Amino acid sequence: MSALFWFRRDLRIYGNEALIEAVESGARDALFILCKQQWQQHNAAPAQIDLLKRRVSWLGHKLAELGVCLHVLDAGNFTKVPPMLAQFCQTNGVEQVYANREYEVNEQARDRACQEAGIQLQLFDGDVIAPPGSVTTGSNEMYKVFTPFKKAWLKQYEQQHFYLPGWPELAFTPREWEAPEALMGDGSSDKWPVDDDTLVKVVQVFIREKMTDYKESRDFPGIKGTSGLSPYLALGIVSVKQLLAEIQLHFPDLLQVTSAPAFSWVNELIWREFYRHLICAYPKLCKGFNFNEKYNDVRWRQDEMQFKAWCEGKTGYPIVDAAMRQLNQTGWMHNRLRMIVASFLTKHLLIDWRQGEHYFMSKLIDGDLASNNGGWQWAASTGCDAQPYFRIFNPISQSEKFDPQGDFIRKFVPELSDVPAKSIHFPHDYLQAFAIDGYVEPIVEHKAARARALGAFKV
Repeated sequence: MSALFWFRRDLRIYGNEALIEAVESGARDALFILCKQQWQQHNAAPAQIDLLKRRVSWLGHKLAELGVCLHVLDAGNFTKVPPMLAQFCQTNGVEQVYANREYEVNEQARDRACQEAGIQLQLFDGDVIAPPGSVTTGSNEMYKVFTPFKKAWLKQYEQQHFYLPGWPELAFTPREWEAPEALMGDGSSDKWPVDDDTLVKVVQVFIREKMTDYKESRDFPGIKGTSGLSPYLALGIVSVKQLLAEIQLHFPDLLQVTSAPAFSWVNELIWREFYRHLICAYPKLCKGFNFNEKYNDVRWRQDEMQFKAWCEGKTGYPIVDAAMRQLNQTGWMHNRLRMIVASFLTKHLLIDWRQGEHYFMSKLIDGDLASNNGGWQWAASTGCDAQPYFRIFNPISQSEKFDPQGDFIRKFVPELSDVPAKSIHFPHDYLQAFAIDGYVEPIVEHKAARARALGAFKV
């Protein structure tokens, strides 16, 4: 083999331009390298690793049908990847390795080490529309506010029609392939399909039938108003370019008509790009540093009991508890709820956002460093274009607004299943009046916690 494609978090065949170019350059072999210890160091959720393994196994079989053999190696961690890959290339006569670029600090260091080991690594920006560093201010600096970034991003791409290249029309001989034992999972992601036929339908149904209503329905966790595609974006099973190409089939002018309701979901994709550009421009974000250094002196509280109560969904605030239990039980959490629980941890409990960030990564099937870090620093008011420190979510009013009948709460906090809607958002007086036990008392009082947070951030 003279060329090889290296799968990372770009686990797709459809529209994978780097893979297609590799095949057109003669590649009939592809590679995936397991790095279990590295993933554990990065707090990767077991459900996400299970989803990854299932997808790689599906890829192996599908590629074999297309005449491409997928090799699976086990390196353990990133430091072992360069010598292992170099040995594989030498043994198999590989002269060129094609791959899609990853933007995190450790991944960038791994790729530099591969190049230093003599591997001819050709990298593509397959995870984004705009390569990091390509959307900048007039002084060639990274934007520090999202809205100007979005306007500049749209100016570059509003006239572009996105399409995906097809599979090369070359002569391929189907192969036999058997998934190695290393790809055996634990079944924790079984509710998430990994085959392309199903995923294409999911994408099309959302864009055709739900995307126009997304702006109005996205904040209500009791209904299916979101796309459910975040786990697939996190692993590169679907790409942003694929989504935009599909969107333009139904909404051809959407990038020019940003006032259209359907644009609200595209706006979320641009936020995703923004956070990726940030971790490239500011590598410290991958290392647990505040983006806004003026908040370095905030004195976070060390309270393991309250942190444990937050993790387990036992804070005494039903919407917070339901959200955390959803995360623990399913590996996923509705985006509005992510903002509520992050605000509660960092403002009501005044616990360091890094603890929440780490916990989320350890549970989320859609865990993604750039977006997770960006979201947590936004909620904690320490990030780029973050929520002002004095804007603190009231979990009771958030619950009343976005789960008015308490349907979502009852689903994940069954001890409140008989509490009427008017009392369910903060049910303690109702429970006391009827001598009902089984639900925890609130671990903080809202007004006092808010005042404490304001004092800490003013310093």
